[in-house]
Amino acid sequence: IQLWLMFILLLVVSCYIFFSFMPISWTGLPCDYKEEFLSYLEHYQLTVPIRVDQNGAFVSFTVKDDEPSSRRKRSTDLYDQASKLFFKLSAYGKHFHLNLILNTDLVSKHFTVEYWGKDGPKWKHDLLDDCHYTGYLQDQHSTTKVALSNCNGLHGVIATEDEEYFIEPLRNITENSNHFSYESGRPHVIYKKSAMHQRHLYDHAHCGVSGNKESPWWAVTLPAAPTGLEHHRRQKRSVSIERFVETLVVADKMMVGYHGRKDIEHYILSVMNIVAKLYRDSSLGNVVNIIVTRLIVLTEDQPNLEINHHADKSLDSFCKWQKSILSHQSDGNTIPENGIAHHDNAVLITRYDICTYKNKPCGTLGLASVSGMCEPERSCSINEDIGLGSAFTIAHEIGHNFGMNHDGIGNSCGTKGHEAAKLMAAHITANTNPFSWSACSRDYITSFLDSGRGTCLDNEPPKRDFLYPAVAPGQVYDADEQCRFQYGATSRQCKYGVRKQSLCCIFCLSHLCILYSQMFG
Repeated sequence: IQLWLMFILLLVVSCYIFFSFMPISWTGLPCDYKEEFLSYLEHYQLTVPIRVDQNGAFVSFTVKDDEPSSRRKRSTDLYDQASKLFFKLSAYGKHFHLNLILNTDLVSKHFTVEYWGKDGPKWKHDLLDDCHYTGYLQDQHSTTKVALSNCNGLHGVIATEDEEYFIEPLRNITENSNHFSYESGRPHVIYKKSAMHQRHLYDHAHCGVSGNKESPWWAVTLPAAPTGLEHHRRQKRSVSIERFVETLVVADKMMVGYHGRKDIEHYILSVMNIVAKLYRDSSLGNVVNIIVTRLIVLTEDQPNLEINHHADKSLDSFCKWQKSILSHQSDGNTIPENGIAHHDNAVLITRYDICTYKNKPCGTLGLASVSGMCEPERSCSINEDIGLGSAFTIAHEIGHNFGMNHDGIGNSCGTKGHEAAKLMAAHITANTNPFSWSACSRDYITSFLDSGRGTCLDNEPPKRDFLYPAVAPGQVYDADEQCRFQYGATSRQCKYGVRKQSLCCIFCLSHLCILYSQMFG
């Protein structure tokens, strides 16, 4: 009888886990949430990600463990354990097994978050959750790319050979909601880039390019694409040097109003985690690290900073403003006395619907100065926030700062036949491959760096210490959780007089503990 009950219970548990992978119909969503999503998504699905081990065995429905605030520096074993995560989720008829590693280079050692009122900085902190990861799909290392953050649910992008998928937690759902039970996992929205509404997909949107004050952008001298032996020498030299773009990110007050103070820090760093992943792609031909050194959140308008729909004027104002707050006392390797971290490049993210050349909404998503990198008043960009897809806009605009021109303009790298458009395409469509750089983009950045114009990027900022809980594993994971790690989702601690070496049981029946050894011999 006991064996028969064991079989029934295992069958029930298996069915339960199986159905947790099934995409959830959107018809059960609260009305206000449906209206928000349907305003810019043509199609999406819901999925419940689960934490698994390397082999895909269930570990937990919790995507991020609650960790105590007391922390210390890393040791190799605990670092390896905490820095690697595996998740599974299903959507659009596909199963995704994510293999992730912590991005310990996303922020610098002296990274700070500052909140500014109308009179300047009000308060700041240097706290950071270690919750930003990059990786790939299991057994598809060379053909897939993943950049995800698990600070509060999963935020990020999964790029396969065929499509890019964005994922983010279902909002407006509380633990007391009648729609879902958090005990069986947290529902997430997953949608294809190609399913985004045209306005947000950039079908009719474009990127503006700003030159210097003396010349319009199209008159700015762009580095020619190297050819032949010169091309070989330049690529070899550039690839051999690692570059570090110390980045200031500024979010305007409209961003605070839209995302809220509670979530804005995690959201922005989730976006920048994707940007960093894009610049680590091998198609760029150069090793470039995007490192956030400073995050400024504007809660009120600034007296010397004008931000509105007019992208050109807003960019000009922002570039001057960010130069005025740039710390000249630091070379990036030391923290100055005033506690302000150095930056090489400044990124403004706004909720304004920006437009080139006029103060009215239109399809422009970003604006940047061509070849402005390392020039204090030109190494900057303005980017319209459209969600996680903003990462592609930011990467594109930083590309202009690196001297990249649009593919197909002044070069031969436009789309050819059925070839997918690349990240520096002037008009990004549903067919764009935003995780890939064109040969022309690679040549532009290589020429820019080898010309000596990117020397401010040579210094590596001090690394932030990886932090993990200053407690033993048994204090982080209770006995039940440790059993699940070792023997699967249905196991738990045995509390009924079993020998110490037999800690885990598969399940309990009438206070009888069915031990792992009894179940499988």
